[in-house]
Amino acid sequence: MFENDASGRTPARRAAVQRRGVERRRAILDAAEALLGEQGYAAATLKAIGERADIPTASVYHYFSDRHQVDAELMRRYVRELDALMATALADSRLRTLRDAVDAIIDLLMTYFRQHTGCTELWFAGRHETTRELARAFDQAQADRCRHALVERKLLSADTPQLALRLAWEAASRLFDVAFRHSPTGDDATIDEARRLVTAYLATYAPQGPKRRA
Repeated sequence: MFENDASGRTPARRAAVQRRGVERRRAILDAAEALLGEQGYAAATLKAIGERADIPTASVYHYFSDRHQVDAELMRRYVRELDALMATALADSRLRTLRDAVDAIIDLLMTYFRQHTGCTELWFAGRHETTRELARAFDQAQADRCRHALVERKLLSADTPQLALRLAWEAASRLFDVAFRHSPTGDDATIDEARRLVTAYLATYAPQGPKRRA
């Protein structure tokens, strides 16, 4: 016969409690994402999130001590999804030019932000230091990943500094911010300028072909 642990719970009972906790956290985050996308940041209070998830507010506090923790966990979800999408996009063998690469990355981000309107409410508004830091860390990691991929494809010179890609990504990020301030779905004209700006800047680091003889 198996004895219960000190808490009086059998392994099966502990597993069920843990599973329920995971499901409730997911429901809370899904509810927060829905409210952010439908009604904006101000409407997504813990009380409203609990009501949307059909979870008592007191129970919501069991999983998240405040609104900022919900925002941070939801932001981590977005970052994980975008990171996986970026890896796939940069592995595409059809990226033959710098403009191909810039378009692929910008198209990916635009599609994601338009499909996840709750993400734009957290990403561009700078609601809290934790979400800002998560966005900054993502930007830096993706800039470094892009440098590696573009150098490997010989679209950038091997001596291209990391700083160049980080500045290019920062410039694009700021223009995305402007685009989504002008329109909830992102202003296409502003995004097109981001494409031109980043491509032209990175082209200054492209490998130089052999010089022609006079």
